[in-house]
Amino acid sequence: MTDDRFAAVDDYFTRALHPADPELDEVLEASAAAGLPPHHVSAPQGKLLMLMALMQRAKHILEIGTLGGYSTIWLARALPEGGRVVTLEADPKFADVARANVARANVADLVDIRVGRALDTLPQLLEERPRYFDMIFIDADKPSDPEYLDWALRLARRGTVIVAADVVRDGAVTDTSSKDPDVIGVRRFVELLAAETRVSATAMQTVGAQGWDGFAIGIVVANP
Repeated sequence: MTDDRFAAVDDYFTRALHPADPELDEVLEASAAAGLPPHHVSAPQGKLLMLMALMQRAKHILEIGTLGGYSTIWLARALPEGGRVVTLEADPKFADVARANVARANVADLVDIRVGRALDTLPQLLEERPRYFDMIFIDADKPSDPEYLDWALRLARRGTVIVAADVVRDGAVTDTSSKDPDVIGVRRFVELLAAETRVSATAMQTVGAQGWDGFAIGIVVANP
């Protein structure tokens, strides 16, 4: 099976199960025009995140890694009244694009974009936290994934869902000799997740328009 077939299947499901969505199309076009890398989730993956948030009845969502706000918008669309997505972005340019995009998608009042290295802004969230997050989506620099897991647990409660993107790396995650910092970061993340008794987790491979990758998905089963 080829990447072209992966993309064709994604396109089939997108056309079959996703009504036309000019707002999200404009978001992707604006992000590309601004020169952002095409590292956003696919439409089926974004819808999956939204459905997971709905199933979780998530009211308070944390996203680590905003990029252009595409996944942010999917998550915001799942929020009930009074809900909020707090999303962390290190690059000020990306954050500016994301602000315009969430406004374009009419969810700006549901999204709080924080600018700065996530490892600097996460401690601020811990200090100001009025409550725990119901869902945490990690989609940022992979070398920091182990530290993001630690912070996610500090900001979680029993029942919080934690999702990490891009954990397969075109299969490179199995390469124990890899010198790639992204692969090393993901492998360490998985090791920590496997050893974490407070979380029940699994991982799923995905193929599609974004190639061969996958998600790690866990639920906090004991109070952190």
